[in-house]
Amino acid sequence: MTLPDLWFLIIAFFWTGFFVLEGFDFGVGMLHKVVGRTDTEQRVAINSIGPFWDGNEVWLIVGAAGIFAAFPGWYATWFSAMYLPLVLLLVALIARGVSFEFRGRMDATRWRQTWSWSLTLGSLLCPLLLGVALGNLLAGLPVDSTEEFTGSVADTVTGYGLLVGLTLTALCVLHGATFLAMRTTGQVRTRAQRAASVALVPAVLLLLAFAVATPAVSGAPVLRGTVPPVVAVVAVLAAALLVRAHRDGWAFTATAVAIALTVVTLFANLYPNVLVSSTSAADTLTVTSTASGPYALKVMTVVALVLVPLILLYQGWSFFVFRRRVIAPPAAVLPEPPDPTTGPSAPLDEGART
Repeated sequence: MTLPDLWFLIIAFFWTGFFVLEGFDFGVGMLHKVVGRTDTEQRVAINSIGPFWDGNEVWLIVGAAGIFAAFPGWYATWFSAMYLPLVLLLVALIARGVSFEFRGRMDATRWRQTWSWSLTLGSLLCPLLLGVALGNLLAGLPVDSTEEFTGSVADTVTGYGLLVGLTLTALCVLHGATFLAMRTTGQVRTRAQRAASVALVPAVLLLLAFAVATPAVSGAPVLRGTVPPVVAVVAVLAAALLVRAHRDGWAFTATAVAIALTVVTLFANLYPNVLVSSTSAADTLTVTSTASGPYALKVMTVVALVLVPLILLYQGWSFFVFRRRVIAPPAAVLPEPPDPTTGPSAPLDEGART
């Protein structure tokens, strides 16, 4: 295996880790108004991802930075072509991040509802836009022999890209529902389990469509494009059964496997290309043609061998520290009113008044 091949695997690992970890954050963001009927219940849902969401976004930064450093030609062409969708992605990420900080700053219903909708829409757009961008790598974009994007904004909206975006979005909803079932209690947990059952149907249908479309689009062997998504369907069905059996931790693991296999399928069918040219097969960007020099890849490999284990240890430690369920604060207990049939009651003592 050459260093460019190794770095393609590392980048695929980063993007897979991002969707597995940030996927449940996106799902919780989309579902927090569904599982939370009151402001307190919505805060319970949001607090369940409070210790994780900003750390999980690091995987997106590392995944994009890895492409920039290891495959500058891939980075330049892909990001130039997807300029408008990426700007919308940044807006969605900013709106989502700001909503976490601003939602509780004022005790006003309209204020909190505004930021709740910002969280919901931002969490919806992020996996959808990223899925479209990743799907376009395999579906193809108009790229010429100089690695320049020659199309328009309309060319960045492909049928396969939309399918990948919708599939990842549905899986994020399901992943978020199983995470909420694992991390919350009471009515929030019950509604999260129901949401998982509802999200099961679109996730399975989209995964099956993804399994059929991927080998047809890539031209790769059918086993490479079909088997992993079919296994992902089995994982989704297993998650539904595990949710009903109240095996929340295993259900979350099953949805993590499903979303990981979906991203792995995309990169496995893309290799050895990194961006297919819809103009001419000769203009397709490959791992070899877009890679950095050997010295740069060697230095990056040493850095990755040091930092990636540290990142994994930190993520594991954070999950261990914040492993307990998020419980809503108990409602205030008010003193019972006096019984009018027994005459005036004795005055309340100072403790009761407090």
